[in-house]
Amino acid sequence: MELKKIREMSEAELNAELSKMKKDLFNLRFQHVTGQLENPIKMRETKRDIARVKTIIREKELAKVQG
Repeated sequence: MELKKIREMSEAELNAELSKMKKDLFNLRFQHVTGQLENPIKMRETKRDIARVKTIIREKELAKVQG
């Protein structure tokens, strides 16, 4: 997911996207354990996307507090 696209989302959209990504990561982990995961790099990408979304959420929280 592109950073520009993430920054344009509202807080509700970010939280919805975060929960969707966490579900996706759970499913990827499950596939990995059962040996059905075709692209293991997808797990790394999903983890990084989750971190990006969490960072943007935190930035918006800090911006709200500061001004």
